[in-house]
Amino acid sequence: MVSVKAQVYPRESEKVKGYATIVLDDCFLVNDIKIISGKNGCFISMPAKKKRDGKFKDIAHPITKELRQQIEDAIFSEYEKVTGNKLNIRKTEEKDES
Repeated sequence: MVSVKAQVYPRESEKVKGYATIVLDDCFLVNDIKIISGKNGCFISMPAKKKRDGKFKDIAHPITKELRQQIEDAIFSEYEKVTGNKLNIRKTEEKDES
């Protein structure tokens, strides 16, 4: 199991609820993770780069479902702790990375 620490920077807008930074096992940091409110609930969006075709490609992302869940849990828990607001969290869905 990987150690995940999260810092959250709330931003109250309709779609983007905030940004998060995570540290994995005290040795790898990922910035600019968005906390997004979608039509089916809130979810995280890993840092991404816009490609020439207009689509976005993650710069970094968890490979396993278990690590993604740990990251989401840490970020959502920290968001609720910092803001006092409970989020309507979307269930994690499998994502095709190809």
